[in-house]
Amino acid sequence: MPDLSQIVKAYDIRGVVPDQWDEGLAELFGAAFAEVTSAAAIVVGHDMRPSSPGLSRAFGRGAAARGADVTEIGLCSTDQLYYASGALNLPGAMFTASHNPAQYNGIKMCRAGAAPVGQDTGLAEIRALVERWAEEGAPAPADRPGVLGTRDTLGDYAQHLRSLVDLSGIRRLKVTVDAGNGMGGHTVPTVLEGLPVDLDPMYFELDGTFPNHEANPIDPANIVDLQARVRATGADIGLAFDGDADRCFVVDERGEPVPPSAITALVAARELAKDPGAVVIHNLITSRSVPEVVREHGGTPVRTRVGHSFIKAEMARTGAIFGGEHSAHYYFRDFWNADTGMLAALHVLAALGGQDRPLSELVAEYDRYAASGEINSRVADQRGRAEAVRAAFADRPGTTLDELDGLTVTAEDWWFNLRASNTEPLLRLNIEARDAATVEKLRDEVLAIVRA
Repeated sequence: MPDLSQIVKAYDIRGVVPDQWDEGLAELFGAAFAEVTSAAAIVVGHDMRPSSPGLSRAFGRGAAARGADVTEIGLCSTDQLYYASGALNLPGAMFTASHNPAQYNGIKMCRAGAAPVGQDTGLAEIRALVERWAEEGAPAPADRPGVLGTRDTLGDYAQHLRSLVDLSGIRRLKVTVDAGNGMGGHTVPTVLEGLPVDLDPMYFELDGTFPNHEANPIDPANIVDLQARVRATGADIGLAFDGDADRCFVVDERGEPVPPSAITALVAARELAKDPGAVVIHNLITSRSVPEVVREHGGTPVRTRVGHSFIKAEMARTGAIFGGEHSAHYYFRDFWNADTGMLAALHVLAALGGQDRPLSELVAEYDRYAASGEINSRVADQRGRAEAVRAAFADRPGTTLDELDGLTVTAEDWWFNLRASNTEPLLRLNIEARDAATVEKLRDEVLAIVRA
């Protein structure tokens, strides 16, 4: 019997193919997904990894055997799958391992209208059914098996995004895009077609073996090529997408990375201009600049835990217009509360092209503090090391502690958050302060305790 504890994560399914899972297991996941969602029909898409078409088709067979009609949209980005789930009002499954290396694959699932499926919203039930069927055998087919069909949604997806951001009047921009051989190479040309943009494509060939670099732009090593190209060509902006193109990272005209928190603040200001007084969600690791900008533009900031299921649930609860995470996930009410890096990128292009300053000057007002970035420490005792840090700061004058998600310690001029990874023996540290010297001092102090 397969060990599903290794591949069923908090928000999705992910593991090495075929060592940890294969098409036989994908078929059982499809059957369980149809059962748990009680779906009469579902939509399924996949990325460019070599194993994705076979896994996706097997999942569809499993769902069809339980009586669900299956619409296959083929190659797509994750946010294109969310678009299909929202526009068709169907539960959906996306086959991708996002930024993970080539030997991995996975499934991101959602209910109709792109509502998230996580451990508390169906994933635990899906896992339990698959474990039972793997041991006892698959259930008998439904009296009426579902029908498999295909549909092309790329053009409709691009049209929907462009309907949400007006770029018709912007100045012409030179835009360098590094797709990392991922799904951005599939979606970007269609989304940007006909806009006042001179596109300079990098690594647009779909190749799930990632021959140029990992499709994980949060790692600085993977945007080096983009930075060099922007500097060499005099581009106005550089964009980097991860493997399934749901996250977008930005570099300015100097080739310098723009923090995702600054992008969150910029997009929040634009969305609040459309809906004054609205709620904007931010996770607790985004910069202090985000709630500051939200308040300055008349909005209400709401702080939440890290993770898309928490963000989406809070957006639904509060009716928020927008949400952003430090990891470059951006969520939009106008996109079924789902995350789409492409829509965030269009907002940045509209903001940049709607005025004459370079991007570095435009984002300066949204990038107000020094930050450490995420620092990972491999530890044997996550709980014990976190408690040692808590004890060290518990009675420090002028500080407050909260445990919304890990440990957050806040002072007037700085804050840090220490969180345990859900999947690895790691503690993740993020620090922000008014100046770099304070960040470095705090970093050294906390890491000395964590790594003792």
